[in-house]
Amino acid sequence: MTRHFLNLADAGGDAVAAMLGDALDRKAARRTWAKGQPDADAPLAGRVLAMIFEKNSTRTRVSFDMAMRQLGGSAIVMEAGGMQLGRGETIADTARVLSRMVDAVMIRTNDHAKIEELAHYSTVPVINGLTDLSHPCQIMADLLTVIENGKALPGLELAWLGDGNNVLNSIVEAAGLMKFNVRIGVPEGYESDQGFIDRANAAGGRISLHRDPRAAVVGADVVVTDTWISMGQAHAEEKLAAMAPYQVDEALMGAAKADAVFLHCLPAHRGEEVTDAVIDGPRSLVWDEAENRIHAQKSVLRWALGQL
Repeated sequence: MTRHFLNLADAGGDAVAAMLGDALDRKAARRTWAKGQPDADAPLAGRVLAMIFEKNSTRTRVSFDMAMRQLGGSAIVMEAGGMQLGRGETIADTARVLSRMVDAVMIRTNDHAKIEELAHYSTVPVINGLTDLSHPCQIMADLLTVIENGKALPGLELAWLGDGNNVLNSIVEAAGLMKFNVRIGVPEGYESDQGFIDRANAAGGRISLHRDPRAAVVGADVVVTDTWISMGQAHAEEKLAAMAPYQVDEALMGAAKADAVFLHCLPAHRGEEVTDAVIDGPRSLVWDEAENRIHAQKSVLRWALGQL
C-alpha cells in the first residue's frame, strides 16, 4: 500500500517516533561533513523526488532538495505555472504521469483537497510540503528541534500565540499522537480547526484555548508563533489589530519556564508576531529549526518509501 504523508496521522505516533529517531541519528552521523555529501549508506540512491510548487518557498524547496542529495537521490523542481497542471491538465492525469516517471511527489499548494486528489490517483508516495490545512513536515522539524534540546515530548507544555493556522493544526495533531499539551493563545474568531483539537484531546493530548496571552504562556516549555498574515492573504488591518496583544516579546517569554525555548517556522514579520529581541535572543532555536527541515524530511522520505 502506498504510503502518503498528507498529515502526521497518516504515519501515526509510532512511525513519527521512528522517523525522529532516524533523523537524530543521521544528523549526528554527518555533523562535520560537507552539506552536499551523501550519507554513508545513500539509502535513496537512484530515487527521484518530483517537487511541485504552487506557493513560493525557501525552506521547503531547499530542504527537500538537500534531503534527497544527502540520501543519495535527486529532485526535480517544477513550478505549477510552468507545468501543464497550470494550463488545465487535471490533477488525476498529472498524478498518473508522475507515478510512471518518479519515485515520490512533494507538493506545496493552497487547497488541501488538491493534495488529497493527487494522492488518490498517485501510485507513488505524495508528501505534503504545505497546504492551507496543515504543514506536517514543518512540525516534524519542530519536534526534532525540541527533542535534541533535551525536552521529552510526553507531557511537554507548548504555548502557541497568534493565528489558528495550518501550522497550529499540525502541532495540535502532533500533540495527540505524541501525548503533549498545547495552550493556544488566540483572539476570538481566529481559532484553529476544531476537528484537529477534538481528535488530539481524544487521543491523549490536552488542548486548551486562552484569550489572555500570558495565561497561555505561563509554565510553558516551548513558545511558538507564526506570521499573522499568511501568503496570498490581503494585508488585513483588522486582523493585525486583533493579533497585536499576542506578540511574543521578552516580557511574554518571561512568563514561560526559565529554560523555555522559542520556535518560529519562518519567514518572520519582525515587529509584528515577534520582536527582534526574542527571535535573535538566547532562547530562540529558529535557525536550528530551519536546518532541521532537512534532517526531518530525510526520514519522512525514507518512511514514505518503505525504509522505516
